Amino acid sequence: MSESATSAPALQGDGLRPTLPELIALRGIGRSRAQPTRGRLGLVGPAPSSLRGRGMEYAESREYVAGDDARHIDWRLTARSGRAHTKLFQAERERLSLIVADTAPALYFGTRVRFKSVQAARAAAVAAWLAQRQGDRVAALRGSRREAPIAPAGGARGVLRVLDALVRWYAEPPEDDAGLDLALDHAARLLRPGSRLSVFADPHSAAAVPASRWSGLGLHHEVILILLVDPLELTPPAAQLPFFSGGRRVELDLAGNAARQGWANEFVSPLQRLQEELPARRVTVRVLRSDEASDAWLGAARPGGR
Repeated sequence: MSESATSAPALQGDGLRPTLPELIALRGIGRSRAQPTRGRLGLVGPAPSSLRGRGMEYAESREYVAGDDARHIDWRLTARSGRAHTKLFQAERERLSLIVADTAPALYFGTRVRFKSVQAARAAAVAAWLAQRQGDRVAALRGSRREAPIAPAGGARGVLRVLDALVRWYAEPPEDDAGLDLALDHAARLLRPGSRLSVFADPHSAAAVPASRWSGLGLHHEVILILLVDPLELTPPAAQLPFFSGGRRVELDLAGNAARQGWANEFVSPLQRLQEELPARRVTVRVLRSDEASDAWLGAARPGGR
């Protein structure tokens, strides 16, 4: 089901700031997607499991008996009791889907249909609704040293908390934005093996993140990076363009080859570099223009860049 079939024009917003009604209206997009099967034990998930890592959560500890895996020894309880104890685990019944929202100033810009920030909010809302449809718990965060992440929660209630945060974050650039790298550092602390991580970012923000950060996340989680771009950034006209920055008018002449090459180095090269390098680090990369349907990034997405 495409976005155009599910979003009424009255709920589209003005393209400058996201609204809660338009994000809620995106709920129907995931309904036509294939749903995970439910096994006889009531666990939700595809078969075979796409989770990387143990995919287990701690249940309890008991005294160690011969044959138990020594890697699961509960050292703290062993030290307190004076007797060896081992940890028991159970299969995770709900996967964590974490949405990381880049709030760099470069996103609050657009020339067609909507700002990149609005498209980021809409695309993240699609990810949240799809995760809820698949039985995941949904959480969200941004690069901030003051605001705590939106705690994981299941069902429509969990999604609505995330949507409310997206509306706040993308209404205008937050004054305390501390960058995408810090957001991913917070994400690494919150994620568990096998979690799904969806990152919505400006290409410059993603390119500034160390490669080792992406490798560490891709090794243990399903990671998809959605890069928000404006059509003007990809194919500027060969003409003199006026811009307004800080209340001042600035004109840029893009008719010459040198100016166009400088433009490409600034906007296109980081995008191409991410598309070439990150799949080898098990990160799926998708490009989403501001004038595209907000679910367009779902079309060819595959876990782990495969």
